[in-house]
Amino acid sequence: MGQHGRKYTEAAKLVDRDKVYAPDEAAALVKETSTVSFDASVEVHLRLGVDPRHADQMVRGTVVLPHGTGKVVRVVAFAQGEKAQEALRAGADEVGSEDLVKKIEAGWLEFDVAVATPDQMGQVGRLGKILGRRGLMPNPKAGTITFDLDRAIREVKAGRVEFKVDKAGIVHVAAGKVSFETEQIVANLAALIDAINRAKPAGAKGTYLRGLTIASTMGPGVRVDIPGILAAAAA
Repeated sequence: MGQHGRKYTEAAKLVDRDKVYAPDEAAALVKETSTVSFDASVEVHLRLGVDPRHADQMVRGTVVLPHGTGKVVRVVAFAQGEKAQEALRAGADEVGSEDLVKKIEAGWLEFDVAVATPDQMGQVGRLGKILGRRGLMPNPKAGTITFDLDRAIREVKAGRVEFKVDKAGIVHVAAGKVSFETEQIVANLAALIDAINRAKPAGAKGTYLRGLTIASTMGPGVRVDIPGILAAAAA
């Protein structure tokens, strides 16, 4: 394992690795310990008591963060006719059908999220290898295959994020920027953890929310009190 740089080492000294911080303390500390010159993301790492190898313990869903993600999200929509016009009115950056498929096949990938109406998936399926490996393939569980393009696109633009447990039983999500106010970070974090808590699968046994750590991009991790963040979500 490589050694950390001086800035990281100095920032890490501000964090008590044995302490579980209250949500507002943790958010303030993440802002203070950002070590990069750009507006770093606030990264959330939540360890769950599930075994994703079992289908009845998979955790996946979406949530609209109340203060957004802090980034401009570029959206493409696969749609035709009136649905194409609906997508444009909702703010899609690029709309098309077979023409958009061909453009992507030619190498164009200047977007962050792809949405599609169900009738377009026959066309979009050709892009499986291209979009799948980048996590850009429209998916009904993520709300990106729908006839309600207006809602889907507006939510994505407003700060909807997708969460999905990985093979190690951990959810990794960016939930804002260090430039956000402490209260905004806590509100986003509360909304995210509440949504994941509500998505608890029937097959999960024992403690479900096992450990929560937040960090700025390339910054040290800060452990967060889970009951405290759930209380913030309920407030």
